[in-house]
Amino acid sequence: MSTGLAGLVVMSIPSPAEGTWYLGPVPLRGYAFAIILGIVVAVWLSERRWVARGGTPGDIQDLAIWGVPFGLVGGRLYHVATDSSRYFGEGNDPITALYVWRGGLGVWGAIALGAVGVIIGARRKGIKLLPVLDAIAPTVLVAQAIGRWGNWFNQELFGKPTDLPWALEIDPVHRPSGYLDQATFHPTFLYECLWSLAAFALVVWLDRRFRLGHGRVAALYVMAYTLGRGWIEMLRIDDVELADVGGLRFNVWTSIVLFVAAAAYFVWSARRHPGREESVYTDGRDLDDVRDDVVR
Repeated sequence: MSTGLAGLVVMSIPSPAEGTWYLGPVPLRGYAFAIILGIVVAVWLSERRWVARGGTPGDIQDLAIWGVPFGLVGGRLYHVATDSSRYFGEGNDPITALYVWRGGLGVWGAIALGAVGVIIGARRKGIKLLPVLDAIAPTVLVAQAIGRWGNWFNQELFGKPTDLPWALEIDPVHRPSGYLDQATFHPTFLYECLWSLAAFALVVWLDRRFRLGHGRVAALYVMAYTLGRGWIEMLRIDDVELADVGGLRFNVWTSIVLFVAAAAYFVWSARRHPGREESVYTDGRDLDDVRDDVVR
């Protein structure tokens, strides 16, 4: 909460005074903690969903060895590619493109390259790709919900000025040019966190209710996330290189295109492959075989 005109107390969400703490010489960064915690929770949830789907315990952890590093690299590459002016050109130091702890992981790059890592791991273990993507996809929403709190620690990626009771206080040093006289802004990190958690609950419920398969859970994840990301992105005022592409920010267009593509795939898959896969392994192992292996 902050103090407004005439000493009135205005309700708002405070931002952390510091996003980094030190344990001796070792820096502990809130942004990194949020990302790591999101990954850990997502892997745990994915493991539970995978076993319920007919997979072997431990498979998801093995896939994470491939998917997580690929995803982090992909997220950074996407961010740097779409905001290259921050790192290259006159007055910039290209080495800062490697400073991940300052923030800057593009969701779509992380998902795209993370999926490549999962594909590699799945092929090595004889796992069918679509069932494992269906198991993992909803849990990515939880990872995104937790990871967004890293933006809170860094005081970044907030929205337009607002005086709503849940407005976010931002220190002057973190305010974009043109907004230095504004103190509170839309907490888009919180909006995306809540949206992602609600989308997770919806996708998991639909999966259980209709026993979805053949990549349709993953398609639902894309539709649910992009639907929220589109309007949340419209609230943001951070300086981005592609802020006006045909009247919209580049990430808004990305959300629109991916939503349409995911919806089209969902309809096509439901008509072409109704129901759910009987086996999640390429060698035809089913749930009883997996249980026997575990018992042995």
